[in-house]
Amino acid sequence: MSLPRIKAPAAASRNAGAWLAPLSGHWVEAARTALSRHAALVRVTVTALRGSTPREAGASMLVDAAGTAGTIGGGRLEWHATSLARELLCDSRAAPVRIAELVLGPELGQCCGGRVELWLERLTRNDLAWLEPAARRLRAERGLAMASEMTGGVVTHRLLRRSFAGTATVALERRDPQRIALFEMLRPQRADLWIFGAGHVGQALVRLLAELALFEIAWIDSRAELLPACLPESVTAKVCAAPAELVAAAPPGARFVVMTHDHALDYELCRVILARADAGRLGLIGSASKAARFRSRLLREGLGREALSRLDCPIGVPGISSKLPGAIAIAIAAQLLRQDAPGPPPGPGPGAHAGMMSAADCGGNCGACGAEGHDKK
Repeated sequence: MSLPRIKAPAAASRNAGAWLAPLSGHWVEAARTALSRHAALVRVTVTALRGSTPREAGASMLVDAAGTAGTIGGGRLEWHATSLARELLCDSRAAPVRIAELVLGPELGQCCGGRVELWLERLTRNDLAWLEPAARRLRAERGLAMASEMTGGVVTHRLLRRSFAGTATVALERRDPQRIALFEMLRPQRADLWIFGAGHVGQALVRLLAELALFEIAWIDSRAELLPACLPESVTAKVCAAPAELVAAAPPGARFVVMTHDHALDYELCRVILARADAGRLGLIGSASKAARFRSRLLREGLGREALSRLDCPIGVPGISSKLPGAIAIAIAAQLLRQDAPGPPPGPGPGAHAGMMSAADCGGNCGACGAEGHDKK
């Protein structure tokens, strides 16, 4: 006997909210898309912080008349920043940029107790003149930076060909009361991550990591039908009948995750990856017994113990027992996000996982600006 279908009360559907929207890609791309629906919006970017704060410098959100996209940390901080952004949005006669300095404890009642400096900038459809070329260059280049300068109520934007300072991702300069400049890495150099395998766990992992946009992901499988046609800008799909042949093309320091449908292919990938002295850590999905067999065979075939120490199998943080693909992907992603990789996890994960990333950074000095620029009042 089939169960009766239960309808939600009408009042519940009328009062239902909506999912909080993440930024789709970088804020530049998201703003360009949003301005096709809204006449104006405000981008809010964390430019400096001190003490305990909910987000890092460079975190951004967009505020329009209807809602927000992205987050600078939630709570009272974000509520207050949204209010300031709406004030800027409603007052078209005000200067397009406002700097806000907020003390989280006394002013906002948040227990963090730190200080946050925000850059709030009103954007209109006139800004598409620089947003569109900037979005194109974001998709084509790595390490792209931008300088935004307001002088006497007029804002100019210049794209920079190189990073502007050490490991910083954003820096605000107050040159005089009428002149302020924001330098920011639109696309900091991201860690290279090569994922072999587009099965259930591979797809769940790529979806999870792509939203974070912390990695430059190369995703490889021999089965073209498993690699989606529409991928985030941080993911490049590669179809190859012999995936191990692509390992040589990975940049020095690249990290690897191996989770194919074939144990023989897994082994061949591990052998070729670990033979590269300049490769980063390698995470292999599998059980403890698979790890023991692979390590023993690799040693017999002449791989050194130092190279073998870069192999993490089972990959993933321990303590997650679920075998669901999404749960396994979370365990792998959690270990990839660790700032320092201590080597193999202290205990077995959910039958598969581990890898690591160092903090994404960028070096060099301020470069010559690009040709694209735009003035606005």
